[in-house]
Amino acid sequence: QVQLVESGGGLVQAGGSLRLSCAASGNTFRSYPMGWFRQAPGKEREFVARISRSGGVTNYADSVKGRFTISRDNAKNTVYLQMNSLKPEDTAVYYCAADREDWGSNNLYDYDYWGQGTQVTVSS
Repeated sequence: QVQLVESGGGLVQAGGSLRLSCAASGNTFRSYPMGWFRQAPGKEREFVARISRSGGVTNYADSVKGRFTISRDNAKNTVYLQMNSLKPEDTAVYYCAADREDWGSNNLYDYDYWGQGTQVTVSS
């Protein structure tokens, strides 16, 4: 079992930047690929980014490619999402999640552990 706690959300103007953090409890963090997802009001939760256990492999949703960067620090049990050139359509609650079985998937149903989410609001 791992517990995840996101932080770093807030209100930012379009074109601005935010860095989200997700801190994990326990000593198994480095065993899990990690993902970031987001959910806007009235919409389904969607994939944003994923990072492998070592951090050597990443992939992104097309909508954020080139603007967002996922990274991790296994010594600190933390995964990050650096978000640049933010747009109003990036407004959502952002969640981090751990893939216990390493499905190599961007499907949210393949992730086992979830944080409570952090709100990101981008004003135009």
